Amino acid sequence: MSVAPALTVALGDRFARELAEMAVPWQAAEVPAPRLLALDEELAADLGLDPAELRGPAGLAFLTGTGVPEGARPVAQAYAGHQFGYYNPRLGDGRALLLGELTDREGRLRDLHLKGSGATPFSRGADGLAAVGPMLREFVVSRALHAFGIPTTRALAVVATGRQVRRETMLPGAVLARVAASHLRVGSFQYARATDDRDLLRRLADEAIARHHPSAADAGHRYLALYEAVVAAQARLVAQWMLVGFVHGVMNTDNMTISGETIDLGPCAFMEGYDQDAWYSSVDEGGRYRYGNQPLAAEWDLARLAEALLPLLSDDQEQAIELAVGALRGFRPAYDAAWLGGWRAKLGLPEGLDDGVATPLVSDLLDLLQANKVDLTSFARRLSSAARGDAEPARGLVLDLAGIDAWLARWRATGPDADAMDRVNPVYVPRNHLVEEALAAATAGDLAPFERLVEVVGRPFEERPGLERYAEPGPAGRYVTYCGT
Repeated sequence: MSVAPALTVALGDRFARELAEMAVPWQAAEVPAPRLLALDEELAADLGLDPAELRGPAGLAFLTGTGVPEGARPVAQAYAGHQFGYYNPRLGDGRALLLGELTDREGRLRDLHLKGSGATPFSRGADGLAAVGPMLREFVVSRALHAFGIPTTRALAVVATGRQVRRETMLPGAVLARVAASHLRVGSFQYARATDDRDLLRRLADEAIARHHPSAADAGHRYLALYEAVVAAQARLVAQWMLVGFVHGVMNTDNMTISGETIDLGPCAFMEGYDQDAWYSSVDEGGRYRYGNQPLAAEWDLARLAEALLPLLSDDQEQAIELAVGALRGFRPAYDAAWLGGWRAKLGLPEGLDDGVATPLVSDLLDLLQANKVDLTSFARRLSSAARGDAEPARGLVLDLAGIDAWLARWRATGPDADAMDRVNPVYVPRNHLVEEALAAATAGDLAPFERLVEVVGRPFEERPGLERYAEPGPAGRYVTYCGT
């Protein structure tokens, strides 16, 4: 087999160098017949990569890890984690590799990371591979989250490998290349803490400060400031998920980033009929990570981060616990503020409207949506028509007409701004039935439905003729998503 020349790319090895104890040098598995399925050209250009080169043989080798630039040091990252509440001291990249770091146009360091690149020492008997469908799901959902303005890891490319992957059936394999501010996780800190190597824990925290929360470096207590910054970032992130009905599906501690970006979009979904108890993941048997439980799950994960950071907070454990508990108490007010602020924007409420008016408006609306199982996305978008004088598009979605009429009268009395509402309420989200339709077609070799869906959700706030089916909820019934492992 001929070997493609490597791209000339300045790929850093900062993580491998600075945190060698958490980095296992490794190589991606060979890819028999690489074929590009999806490429975010705008993201590639932002990273200083030539989209045309990425489409060629050297580019495909780069995107699958089989032809890395000279001097690159791909590694599988070590981390621990609580999975559905149960602690595993040694998880790590079981089917992934960190190729290295790139610097974007704004001078920010970005990880380039592969998923589905083959078995590693962390695979625990699994094959380390990925199928086309789940990798394209991550591509389309991360594109949507980014377009909504929600912090997320971003999919750069999906490359079909030409290898079959055994799941319930044989499926075509693929590798996802994704970009992140970093892949430092709560589980990374759990791993470092479990080693009892205080120097490693300190270096990991210093790396997190340098890459994500630099203002903590100037604080009186840098590690407490780091923890407070992560608490605040995660509070904002989960509030943003809730505002668009996003259900992550697997909020384990190894899936919570220190940066505050959404990561590991496996069995995720977008809620349609509003339901606090909605969940979709096949591996979440008890609904631990259901829609309405996401803030509590995040708070729980952050408590595990606090436990890992205790040695850096104080030599006196009681004092360290007191500091951590005090900082964690900031999660709920930060979440509540971000969530209420988001709903104020979604409802077009005027600045200065008293919380005593805004809060019951929001809570009463959500009670109506819950009782009537109203599609969140459609209702929020159509509500701007009501602000312009035509309530029927939104009103028609609610069975309890007396209830919604009374609510609409209270809301209209605040003078909502319809144009402002249209700027924050998407017309299009990755509707679950359309995602499945696109992934099934792509798995069978037809990329057109996937490419169309990516284009639509990439411009979510702009209503366009001919795209009506992308704005409509799917058929009623239980929807289930799968991790793809």
